[in-house]
Amino acid sequence: MPLLANIFELDRCPHCRVDHPNLQVQATFKTTAHRGNNSRIWKTYMCGRCGGVVLASARQDGEWAQEIYPNSTIVDEAIPEPARTYLNQAIDSLHSPAGSVMLSASSVDAMLKAKNYKDGSLYTRINKAVEIHLITQEMSQWAHEVRLDANDQRHADEKVTLPTANDAQRCIDFVLAFGEFLFVLPSRVKSGLANVDKEEIKGVSKQ
Repeated sequence: MPLLANIFELDRCPHCRVDHPNLQVQATFKTTAHRGNNSRIWKTYMCGRCGGVVLASARQDGEWAQEIYPNSTIVDEAIPEPARTYLNQAIDSLHSPAGSVMLSASSVDAMLKAKNYKDGSLYTRINKAVEIHLITQEMSQWAHEVRLDANDQRHADEKVTLPTANDAQRCIDFVLAFGEFLFVLPSRVKSGLANVDKEEIKGVSKQ
């Protein structure tokens, strides 16, 4: 965590993802709970590039920050490589929306390949995933939007407008949800079941 100082030293802006953003303090204030405890110093910072605001707190001014809002997006390690790297790069490239959208599409492509859907176009593999209920029809429709946006950029269609940062963020939101559905939730369920089995074995051994 960075220090709560006049300049907040984050690796990336949580809004535009620019590297080492210029985050200058805009306001400082103190809060406490209704009984006077839980005292904290808060500072708001503005990114010099995008104008986005970051809020951070510490027990004392100049100490290490304990809370930061918004938090940077963290891609779960349950998502396999190279899909995870593509997604991280998409998030880090929000300031370059066209590139970010293509990286999001590459992440979806890699996730499907990790599930052994390797033949045919991305469109074909998405449809196949719906047919065997790997993903829902609604997720398929959302996935197609991400794919088509990426194809528009790769083919440089003169009739297609360049994506905005909001377009890129919507693609990232989808890929995060897609990865959660395909890999993160199954991983958590497997871990939870393993813990239950361990507890049952412990219970039997004590009898």
